[in-house]
Amino acid sequence: MYNPKDIIDLIADNVRKTRNPFGMPKFLCNRWWQDSSMPAEGDALLFTGLMYQFVPYIEKSTRYLEQFEDTPWADYVHYAKYVPNYLAGMGLALLTPAKEKKRFNAILQNIAKILNRSNVDFFYRPELDDYSGILLYDLGDQEGFVRHAEFVAAKLKRAGVKTLITVDPHTTYALKVLYPKYTGQSFDVKTYFELVNFTSKNGHGRVTLHDPCFYGRYLELSDVPTKVLANLGIECVPVRNSGLFTSCCGGPAESISPKLSKEVLDRRVKELQTAGAPIVTMCPICLGHLEKSGAQVEDLATLIVRCAA
Repeated sequence: MYNPKDIIDLIADNVRKTRNPFGMPKFLCNRWWQDSSMPAEGDALLFTGLMYQFVPYIEKSTRYLEQFEDTPWADYVHYAKYVPNYLAGMGLALLTPAKEKKRFNAILQNIAKILNRSNVDFFYRPELDDYSGILLYDLGDQEGFVRHAEFVAAKLKRAGVKTLITVDPHTTYALKVLYPKYTGQSFDVKTYFELVNFTSKNGHGRVTLHDPCFYGRYLELSDVPTKVLANLGIECVPVRNSGLFTSCCGGPAESISPKLSKEVLDRRVKELQTAGAPIVTMCPICLGHLEKSGAQVEDLATLIVRCAA
């Protein structure tokens, strides 16, 4: 296991100086919208929190962490914060496969298609779409989280944003629960799948729904994707640990201990595979981590778009 303080200090330094945990310029990682024709004005801002965009970089950096965990080299993580942030971030961006970036960008494009199909009056402005800071909160840097959250909330308020459409559980929890508590700024926050407003009979078969911790335990939204999929003709097979009692996939622990994270992953995948159906999740961190097990995993948005075609 790495020294948690070294990891926290590195991430906090990146967020403080570059507004994201990897230290890279936002224009390098947030490109999914460039080939889309989304309006710049509307009732609700589509706010990705950059989480889907970050997953390819998380996967790449985790591979390096796996190599050096529990070796003498692990102590050198402490010195990484002395490398210029943008230099390290741009290096990571160049090392990360373009294919993976394109794959996760496609999920965000599918979410936009779902909102259009549901006649949602939404808009997207990349300059307003920022990382929520949730990892700082998860790792215990409450002061750093609050400082960053105040920056993000103030920018949204200045732009007159009142309603946000989110795409992942981490960002949703931050904006819906933590921002009002720690910044005093409140927004009307809805996940994209709560806004699905169409049915189809093109879907068929059964899937196993993995409930991300924030959606299942804290926001109690597990029943919504189940209903959405039922309206598309897809049955969700019950899982022993789900909803309020869902089990973590282990993804959030990767930055501290890839080995511990894998142990948690193996237990969760075993639970999910007892249902004997393909796994579906609605969290980019869960998706990237569950795929490491070799199991058949698909993002909820991808499945909805395919069944609605």
